[in-house]
Amino acid sequence: MFFKLFLIFSLIPVIELALLIKVGSLIGALNTIIIVILTAIIGAYLVRLEGLGVMYRIQKNMQEGIFPAEELINGAMILVAGAMLLTPGFFTDIIGFLMVFPVSREYIKKIASRYIRKKTNSDEIEIDIS
Repeated sequence: MFFKLFLIFSLIPVIELALLIKVGSLIGALNTIIIVILTAIIGAYLVRLEGLGVMYRIQKNMQEGIFPAEELINGAMILVAGAMLLTPGFFTDIIGFLMVFPVSREYIKKIASRYIRKKTNSDEIEIDIS
């Protein structure tokens, strides 16, 4: 587990740096900086909109006596998306934007659900993320 975390926390910054250098050399440093700032601003705005929608649906479910499991998962994914979008770089922005939009978020949840089922390797644990 430590090795996997080490790879993630060391490879992602290297990928980001390489992408920033490549894009900067193609379109210029100032344009690259402007794009990074704009993606952070747009991403923060979208995260805010989606987050407010999720909070509304959580409150609605709670008032109806329904446990908002699906919305809590969506909220956690939007929180991660916000962190990704505020991190400077193109790779994390792509991941963040994919997690903000509901259509791609559903697809990511299905992949994560399959991964969790495979890792637990048990039919007793039922994770319904549909």
